[in-house]
Amino acid sequence: MNNPLIKLFRSRIYTAVILLVALVSIGVLGFKFMSHYSWVDAFYMTVITITTVGFGEVQPLDNFSKIFTIFLILTSVVIVGYALSVITEYILSRNNIDELKQKKMQKNIDSLKNHIIICGYGRNGRQAAMKLRAYKKPFVIIEKDKDIIAKLNSDSVPYVLGNANEDEILLNAGIDRADCLITALPSDADNLFVVLSARQINKTMNIISRASQETSYKKLKLAGANSVILPDMIGGDHMASLVVIPDLIEFIDNLSIVGKSNINVEEIEVEKLYDTSKVKTIKELDLRRETGCTVIGFKDVNGEYMVNPEAELKLTPNSKVIVLGKPEQIQKLNSLFNIN
Repeated sequence: MNNPLIKLFRSRIYTAVILLVALVSIGVLGFKFMSHYSWVDAFYMTVITITTVGFGEVQPLDNFSKIFTIFLILTSVVIVGYALSVITEYILSRNNIDELKQKKMQKNIDSLKNHIIICGYGRNGRQAAMKLRAYKKPFVIIEKDKDIIAKLNSDSVPYVLGNANEDEILLNAGIDRADCLITALPSDADNLFVVLSARQINKTMNIISRASQETSYKKLKLAGANSVILPDMIGGDHMASLVVIPDLIEFIDNLSIVGKSNINVEEIEVEKLYDTSKVKTIKELDLRRETGCTVIGFKDVNGEYMVNPEAELKLTPNSKVIVLGKPEQIQKLNSLFNIN
């Protein structure tokens, strides 16, 4: 916690602890040398005096020792009272600060638009969040595990605490304003319920769901998921590919698409490359000469993909090009066309 108020309370707690240690030390030394108690008896007398429990004296006190005991009692009332008040205030302030932080976070979430919602912060959810953060895409996590929430707090990740199956929790995450939802819950049934709820609230958003069983694929698609990912199937296919076409798979694995400083592949909307009022071709765009990048794919307005498009292909509005290049060439492309 870097909050200045928390730091202030901690410094006051340190002060209270130092005062208590000093008080106990003075009491022990006083009873030891003024009343000639043993160290154990001196510590015992100090504790029962400070805590005012009312136990009897180890041995009768002389007048000087009685005056010292009175001083010790009066001083302990002030110091112990101060320590208790500081500790109590600190505990209450932590609760208030956590509540204020949650309200502030919810206010920030309420201001988001066209963001991504990730349901579940397990292995798949963390991987999704890592890539979205690398691309500086706004996202919100929905998670019901409080231990995971504590980690999200320390990482300053926006989150909503609760079950993604509940419409209220989805609305708190801004489902009605979101551009995409990724549901990566461990249970296919839970993912199915989330997809159904999300699709009812937001008819146009892109929904991507995780599935463990192949039998869940059609159900999730029928419920409204645009894409369904089976991690186990992808993993098995990848391992088999390493046997069948190892060099090609190794080359693809070395193509980085995570982060903004080392990526090799980029997908760009045509509108960001030029003024689409006058249609250009890939050849006229001349990205190879301008940036060193090569156009390796094209996606038209109907969502159809074309690998290695012809140089004379016209770049129509609402289409996309996929380019390949070295990290520095991709960076030059992003800088030249102000692509974020």
